[in-house]
Amino acid sequence: MTTTDPSLPVSEYAFPGPLRDRLVAALLDGTKMSTSSLLLEYTEREPLPRVGDRAVVVDSQGEPVAVETVTGVEVRRLKDVPLDHALAEGEGFSSVAEWRTAHEEFWHSADFRESLGDLDFRVTDDTPIVCVRMTVQPL
Repeated sequence: MTTTDPSLPVSEYAFPGPLRDRLVAALLDGTKMSTSSLLLEYTEREPLPRVGDRAVVVDSQGEPVAVETVTGVEVRRLKDVPLDHALAEGEGFSSVAEWRTAHEEFWHSADFRESLGDLDFRVTDDTPIVCVRMTVQPL
């Protein structure tokens, strides 16, 4: 295995388990070229990604599997996420509606709500979404 730069931050997709495993597999096989998160997940400690940022992607066991490089960042309202972004997520979505349904399921899950400290959290059409494009170099 190739060693990684220890100064690079860690990039974790979803929570450890089957969803993370699927997302990491899609990253490694090249079908996942974008990702989405909520703007409210970013803080002063974890600022918005910028073009050129690099991070080490870890699997469900916390093992490094790839280095991702950000190639584009846009903040859009949930209702304005474009089809090309949804398709580039590499999860088999054929429409923005499918993308939104899957993401709302995750964002409205008990685990995600608990991670936010808001058990009643819900997204709306106007919720800001961070749409990130990236390239991935498997280790």
